[in-house]
Amino acid sequence: MHPQVFDMRFRERGRRTRSIGFGLLAVASVLWVWCGVLLATPYEIEREYSTSPTQCESRLFTDDGTANEGPTKDPCGDERDWPEALTLRGLSVPLSVAGAALFTYGLIGVRVSEHAAELARLQELAGRDKGQTGA
Repeated sequence: MHPQVFDMRFRERGRRTRSIGFGLLAVASVLWVWCGVLLATPYEIEREYSTSPTQCESRLFTDDGTANEGPTKDPCGDERDWPEALTLRGLSVPLSVAGAALFTYGLIGVRVSEHAAELARLQELAGRDKGQTGA
């Protein structure tokens, strides 16, 4: 295989790896935003004995209890649970780590390949200049 073909394939793999890493980082970002929306926005709950839904404060900006503390007289507190939001955040961590690693690996691979190609080109030019001055 010609070295230039090998180099182009290497760069293409690096770009593909970088794109996959960027995609994983984007998915992790969406999970973080979703977690933030769940925590910061008010929500409604449907109660069995009521025809209209009950408006509740956001999970993050309330001083009331949560469902994790046990049943309360506040229906919003009984529905205000953290596991859903924390699960989203927990899922985003491995995606972020994998995305950052793949993005960095792909980026460095392409940069090193470009650097090596530029060094080879400069060495070839220096060899030509040396050959012309010696003749």
